[in-house]
Amino acid sequence: MSDEDLSNTSRTNWEALEAMTDDEIDYSDIPPLTEEFFEKATLRIPANLAHRLVQIDPEVLRWFKAHSTEYQASINWVLRRYIETNDGSMSL
Repeated sequence: MSDEDLSNTSRTNWEALEAMTDDEIDYSDIPPLTEEFFEKATLRIPANLAHRLVQIDPEVLRWFKAHSTEYQASINWVLRRYIETNDGSMSL
């Protein structure tokens, strides 16, 4: 995808589209998503969001959410303490 593609302004009437129900939207011109599509698909994460990407087991995330409304900060704190305890050479 070129920078030119990204600078094009959408001509979609977003307000009208958001006012429609799923049943009212015409999806007939969209090809079905096949196994072959997903085999060739590539996940692209915007660079400004990539630093936030980490895989956490669902039960671990549930535990942190159950113990803190600031669960993301809690996870980060635990990871920092782990680094400090196990690798004193890294400055945070």
